[in-house]
Amino acid sequence: MASAFGHAAAAFTASRFFPKFLMQKRVIFLGVASSIMPDIDVLAFKYGIPYEDLWGHRGITHSIFFAVLWSVALVYLFHSKSKSENKRNLFIFYFLATASHAILDSFTTGGAGVAFFAPFDNERYFAPWRVIKVSPINASRFFSEWGLRVLASEAKYIGIPCLALWGIAKSYKMAKGK
Repeated sequence: MASAFGHAAAAFTASRFFPKFLMQKRVIFLGVASSIMPDIDVLAFKYGIPYEDLWGHRGITHSIFFAVLWSVALVYLFHSKSKSENKRNLFIFYFLATASHAILDSFTTGGAGVAFFAPFDNERYFAPWRVIKVSPINASRFFSEWGLRVLASEAKYIGIPCLALWGIAKSYKMAKGK
């Protein structure tokens, strides 16, 4: 898996593509939390659920199906009184933030792939290029040489693209006068 820092960077970058009035601190916080949420499945290890199981790591919580359900729930729970157009944009933001987790994980050098299409298909997939160093699950291992290698890898393969996308979003908004 990519680290929580890499996932958060992707969600924060996605927020730059939406109207500023919509991206309040609470919304960005929920987006960042959504980008990390799929790793709730690491609890499966504690309960003896095998990695390759639907409920195992990188299973159902890393799927498109989960990203849709999670995003609908967030809009319903936190934005039920918003205008329809705002609800749609918030859904898209939360969906992108949540789905970005699985996409980044598919680029990592470890694990058994990502079940993008669970629960309909539990096949695990990787991106064509596995370039992001896999992050340790355990926090004490993260604060080690391994963790530094992960952060360096993420700076290159997540940070630089995020900065480029952020620049594109800013240029687009400036051109539109927003």
